[in-house]
Parts: sequence; structure tokens; C-alpha cells
Amino acid sequence: MLNKLTKKTTKSQPTDNRKNRIIIGVVLSIILVATPFLFYIYRFAPSDSDQWETFLGTINAGGFYSVQVYMHALFTKITFVLLTGIWFLTSKNWWKYAILVPLTMFLFQLSGVINDKIGYIDEFDFWYSLPIILPILFFLIYISYVISKKRSGDDKLKEDVDQEIKKILSDDL
Repeated sequence: MLNKLTKKTTKSQPTDNRKNRIIIGVVLSIILVATPFLFYIYRFAPSDSDQWETFLGTINAGGFYSVQVYMHALFTKITFVLLTGIWFLTSKNWWKYAILVPLTMFLFQLSGVINDKIGYIDEFDFWYSLPIILPILFFLIYISYVISKKRSGDDKLKEDVDQEIKKILSDDL
């Protein structure tokens, strides 16, 4: 009986994984298709008011000229955070951590848009994100160095193998 139960569980797992992948793929596709619409949401906001009453609540312009300008800045940053976040999460390359550099900067810029007490946006965000960006850059430089070192070792090994093959073939003749 235990064997039958194990077989049922084993058989259903690949199906569940496939279903999960399909669901995740559909959700990511919907998000990616929706990003251009997300980018242009600001057009619905009033351009001559510093407050906008919506079904979600009141949106204030903060330090911006109007709610429309605020919404443009907000959804521009949200769109970039969303796209770089999806790119980072779905990337399978070794250099995917390089995507954290622009993602970090977009997150700092987004926090600058949301925090209306800050009098500047996109001016000093690079300097504030530098402590996060530098370790990532050093890590990527190290990985690049290790990979190039391994490749040069592989080239040396290939040359040695080629020479050994030539030596064996010349001895036979």
C-alpha cells in the first residue's frame, strides 16, 4: 500500500511543477504586457490639481506641481523596478547580479518619489546606493577574473593535449 501511495505522489509532482510553471509564466506575461499601460496611468490624473480622489483614496501631489506629474514620476519608477525585478528573478546567467545595480538605483529613486519630504529626486540617489552597488561590482569583477583564469587554464590544457596527441602520432609513424 505504501508503494502505491508513493507512486501516486511521484506521478503528480511533475504535473504540479508544470502547472506552477505555466501559472507563473502566464502571470509574468500579463505583467509584461501590462507595463506599457502602467506607464501611461498618469494621463488619467488631473493636471491642474494637487489632490485626486480615487476609489483607493486620496492621492496628493506631494512636492510635485500636480498629481499628474507625481503619477508620471511614480509609475515611471514602478515600471522600471518591476521590469528589472522580473529580469533579475528570471535570469539564469551568472551575471544576473549585475541587474541589482540598476534595480537598486530605481528603488532609491522610487523612495525619493514616494517620500515627499525630500526636495530633490534622482540627484543624489547614486551616492546613496553606492554602498550597495560597490560590493556587487567587486563580486562581479572577482567572478569575471575567476572565469578568465579558468579559461586560460583550459587553453593551456588543450595545448598540452594537442602536443601529446602529436607526439603519440609521430611515434607511431
